[in-house]
Amino acid sequence: MTDAKILFRDVLQSACGPLDWLPLDDGDIHRFHVPGDKPGTLNGWYCLFADGIASGAFGSWKTGGTSTWCSREPVDAREADQVRQRIEQARRQREAERQRRQLRAASLAQHWWRDARRADPAHPYLVAKGIRAHGLRQRGDDLLVPLYAGGVLANLQRIAPDGDKRFLYGGRIKGVYSPLGRITPGKPLCICEGWATGATLHESGYTVACAMNAGNLKPVAVALRAEHPGTEIIIAGDDDRETEAEGKGNPGRTAAHDAAAACGGLVTFPEWPADAPLTLSDFNDLAAWRCRHASA
Repeated sequence: MTDAKILFRDVLQSACGPLDWLPLDDGDIHRFHVPGDKPGTLNGWYCLFADGIASGAFGSWKTGGTSTWCSREPVDAREADQVRQRIEQARRQREAERQRRQLRAASLAQHWWRDARRADPAHPYLVAKGIRAHGLRQRGDDLLVPLYAGGVLANLQRIAPDGDKRFLYGGRIKGVYSPLGRITPGKPLCICEGWATGATLHESGYTVACAMNAGNLKPVAVALRAEHPGTEIIIAGDDDRETEAEGKGNPGRTAAHDAAAACGGLVTFPEWPADAPLTLSDFNDLAAWRCRHASA
């Protein structure tokens, strides 16, 4: 079955990058480091079956993608059914593992949040962004941003003094958000990407839900629309003008429009002065730049 292992590894490498190991063919879920991910992470997973038609599945906890593989086409209905059963077994194993990982991360998040101290208003990240702490907590040098789903603390984003951001390993990301202010009838709700952007909007009087990245705008918008059907939702999107100028599209604008369409909301973007650098992309960037501009 070594040939099947080599073939399966070739498929993994075409999707993930160079791997210096052979996969196990025991039918269990195995994690691995995806080349290019942060050191120490095990975001990749695979499941390989060796008996009969060699087949398997693989994907990434980080991106959520899943792919399947079979060493050859089934020759009859029995073989086709065997492959289908294996793929379903791999799906169930993957889902069970995902739930275990998220529960462990949620438990850790709640423990860290409970024991953390109030964030230092002079934390380098807050100073650099020109924003207040708004109830954040701090563990060591890292700010802790709470991320909720259905009113339950499900994950944390850690922000280092240099701005490096990390979620808890294995924690839920899709559909979680960090709230700033209380959602109240008759008052609009802004949904944005990063926490610094949300803090800037909140300091302008808005209630905000920070989705933490562009890909999570739509899941958060749909979830909050279901919870608050009568609330006006405004997607305060990032405007990735620099990538647009490079011919790589504008993912911030695309994600914002998709989220607004999904929840029946409005969409808004920063209004850029003519001399604003293309490196600026969100409402916090604009506010911080204006502040520096005014004091120069």
